[in-house]
Amino acid sequence: MSDLRDHRLVFSPDIIIDGKVFVSRALDTTGAEMPFQHLAPEEGSAFLHSHKTHEEFYIIKGDGKYQIDGEIFPILEGSIVRVASDAKRALKNTGEIEIIICVQYKVNSFGAEDAHDGIMFNGKIKSITLSKLT
Repeated sequence: MSDLRDHRLVFSPDIIIDGKVFVSRALDTTGAEMPFQHLAPEEGSAFLHSHKTHEEFYIIKGDGKYQIDGEIFPILEGSIVRVASDAKRALKNTGEIEIIICVQYKVNSFGAEDAHDGIMFNGKIKSITLSKLT
């Protein structure tokens, strides 16, 4: 498995973000976007942004500060932050943020019918042995 610091995301010639990768591009997912990002100490978001139709939640490993609509508040290890689609957001690593996982999904896209999306099967579950992923 490669280190996030080895990734480079190019939005445009003027906006290049080191240490960030979009899961949908790597795995061809179609239902949500999930960027993973590493921020070095004192590094922050490349730009303040919002979305038209997508809200996000962030899972943080480390300490930092988050800005939403001009309000700045601390985020601690294990924090989960939900951000509405139109909220202006940015964050900064003020400690040792090792990884940020952001899940981005369309507002109101999960309905009551989705609670019954799983299909159950009869049968024995075979033993699964996990080894180090490469």
